[in-house]
Amino acid sequence: MRQLGLSIYPEKSDKEAIIHYLDTAAEAGFTRIFSCLLSVNKDKDHLVNEFREINHYAKFLGFEVIVDVAPRVFSALGISYDDLSFFAEIGADGLRLDMGFSGAEEALMTYNPQGLKIEINMSNDVHTIDTIMDYQPNTYNLMACHNFYPHAYTGLGQDYFLKCTQNFKKYGLRTAAFITSQAPDTFGPWPVTDGLPTLESHRHLPIDTQLLHHLILNAVDDIIISNCFATQQEIHSLGKSNLTQPSFTVECIADLPEIERSIIFDGLHFNRGDISKYMIRSSQSRVKHKGHHFAIINAPETIHRGDIIIESSDYGHYAGELQIALQDMKNSGKSNVVGRIRPDQVFIIDDIKPWQKFRFIPAE
Repeated sequence: MRQLGLSIYPEKSDKEAIIHYLDTAAEAGFTRIFSCLLSVNKDKDHLVNEFREINHYAKFLGFEVIVDVAPRVFSALGISYDDLSFFAEIGADGLRLDMGFSGAEEALMTYNPQGLKIEINMSNDVHTIDTIMDYQPNTYNLMACHNFYPHAYTGLGQDYFLKCTQNFKKYGLRTAAFITSQAPDTFGPWPVTDGLPTLESHRHLPIDTQLLHHLILNAVDDIIISNCFATQQEIHSLGKSNLTQPSFTVECIADLPEIERSIIFDGLHFNRGDISKYMIRSSQSRVKHKGHHFAIINAPETIHRGDIIIESSDYGHYAGELQIALQDMKNSGKSNVVGRIRPDQVFIIDDIKPWQKFRFIPAE
């Protein structure tokens, strides 16, 4: 089951603020936490006290807690890859290796007696995971997660992201990536705060659009907010999202007839398998409403990319078919433009695959 997550940084935050944040996120249905030891410069006993109380409260709320580490953190804290009891002591459910070992060590770590999850960095197109798999890990305790990128223009491109992700998905591992809050004054583990997305194209987008894009790409399992603190509105907007049926936001024309409105918002849509480069076609509505007369109500001379179309009865057996315009087109005069996808979400329609399911929700 796909999960939503958020990030906390106890060394940079007031404990009460974190507790309130966790309460809000738990109520919205979030179930994963990313925390970080990479930027911490405190002694081991202090870290145990600082992290344990918060992590135990998070687990009480039902969160799974993964902390980010690297070999240098192991060295600084006197931790060995064959003794991971420190992470259980601070109340973590697992650890993410920002930088790993040789492959043999990671495989051995998955057999730790505490049952901790071992999460591998996904954002390099190398054979790290293949080497780990060669050493026969316990895959029930093996996960993977992409990086986030605090510096503008350093995030991953989409093609590279998909290629790196496939290196891990081919083994059936649970995977994750990061999206970024657009709230002012957010922070992460590092001083630079230009946002913290995995995909560079997401850096300045509304957070619900970032989530929608990941759902349409359908590449990773879990989606985690990387910076802290996301707004209550952002948390709630993600929490009410259907994680199995991506939903585009649509602004309809005024005085839209009830049948056309029902076609847009009440049904599950899917792109036909015989795809067109000009439009996405959701044709089941023309079957359901066969015989209904679809009058011409709004047939502008030009159909624009991102427009929602429902064909009029002047188009014969196409009457009632819903379409999304993938590019600007001349209107025959028979096609009704009944609405438009929210502008910041239009780019995502290029990634809708043949037979992929999706829904529409009305703009507020």
